[in-house]
Amino acid sequence: MSKGSSRNLLVCRCCGAENKDAASTKTIVTESKPTDFPSPLRQKLSSVQVVEKHKVNSEATTNETCPECGRTEVRFTTAQIRGADEGSTVFFRCDCGFRWSQNN
Repeated sequence: MSKGSSRNLLVCRCCGAENKDAASTKTIVTESKPTDFPSPLRQKLSSVQVVEKHKVNSEATTNETCPECGRTEVRFTTAQIRGADEGSTVFFRCDCGFRWSQNN
């Protein structure tokens, strides 16, 4: 690779071609879009994803005592419904049908 000015000639070391150095006077701008480079993975992506709530299991079990029936294993899920600098809320559900929540 050679460096020069608009008065210099650039000579290719492989083929010997000579060209004036236009880098100092000409700027080339190119643009590309994601669609310019197709890929199977990109084709599967979508900006909108649909999740059916009934197909997502977001509950887990814990050793918490149900205040209604006394069962010692209940299901729970968490959600961040308050500010980001505050703890999450835990929603408990017992098999007896009783539900309650606790702020962490």
